[in-house]
Amino acid sequence: MSNKWVLGARPKTLPAAVLPVLLGTVTVSREDFSFLPSMLCLILALSLQIGVNYANDYSDGVRGSDGPKRSGPTRLVGGNLASASQVLRAAMIMLLIAITSGLYLSLIVTLWLLPVGVICILGAWFYTGGSNPYGYRGLGELSVFVFFGLIATNGSFFVQTETFSIQVLLLSCVSGLLSCALLTVNNLRDYENDKKVGKNTLAVLMGEIANRKLFGIIVFSSFLLSVVISFWHIWVLLVLATIPLVYRSIATVRNANDVNSWNNALKLVGILQISFGTLLTVGLLL
Repeated sequence: MSNKWVLGARPKTLPAAVLPVLLGTVTVSREDFSFLPSMLCLILALSLQIGVNYANDYSDGVRGSDGPKRSGPTRLVGGNLASASQVLRAAMIMLLIAITSGLYLSLIVTLWLLPVGVICILGAWFYTGGSNPYGYRGLGELSVFVFFGLIATNGSFFVQTETFSIQVLLLSCVSGLLSCALLTVNNLRDYENDKKVGKNTLAVLMGEIANRKLFGIIVFSSFLLSVVISFWHIWVLLVLATIPLVYRSIATVRNANDVNSWNNALKLVGILQISFGTLLTVGLLL
C-alpha cells in the first residue's frame, strides 16, 4: 500500500496540532510577531502529533489492542501493513524532529522551555507506550486538553511575546476542548474493542451513556468560553454559525450504534473542529 505511511500518520488528527499554534499566533500583535518561532511551534506540534500517532500504532499493535478487525481505520502494525520495528522507527524519527525543533526554540527564546519540552516528549511516548500507559487509564482526554490546548496555544504565544494572557488562556481551553471532543467520539467508537482487550479509556471507565453526555458538555463549554472571549473580540461570535453542525454532531453521537454511524459521527466532529477553529481564527483577526 503506497500511502500506508500517510494512513499511519492519521491526517484527520492534524488539525488538532495546527489549531492551537494558529490561535496562539493570531493573538500576537504585529510588533511582537516573529516568523521563526511561530514556524518552529508548528513543526513541533505537527511532528509531535504524527509521532504520537505512530507510537500509538506501534504500542497498540504489539499489545494486540488493534487487530485487523478493529472498528476504526486499519492500523499499520495491527493491519499487517508494516512491521512493528518500521513503525517504531517512524515514531522515533518524528519525535526526533520534535526534539530538534524544541531545542532550537529553547535556544532562541529561553532555556526554561526545555522542561516543558521534556514533559511533552514523555507524554507523547507514555500515552500508549511503556509498561503502564496513561492512555489505558482514562487519562487520554486530559492529556489532549493539556498538550494540544494549554501548552501548545500558550506556548505559541509565549515564544513570540515572552508573556502570558488571560485571553490566550481561554483560547487554549477552547482548543483543548475541541480536541477532547474528537477523542471522546473516537473512544466511543472503539468502546467494545477497548473493553474487550482491557484498554481502559475514559469511555470504558465511565460507560457509553455518560460519555455521550460528556461530549455534549465539552462542545457546549467550547461555545461558552468563546462567548466570554467575545468580550475582547466581538467577531469571535462567528463561531455561532456552527450551531447547526453542533446539533447534527450531538444527535449523531447520541444515536450512533454501529461502526458506520460512529465513523460518520467522527467525520462530523472533525468538520466541526475545523469549522469552529477557522471561524474563531477569523474572528480574532477582524
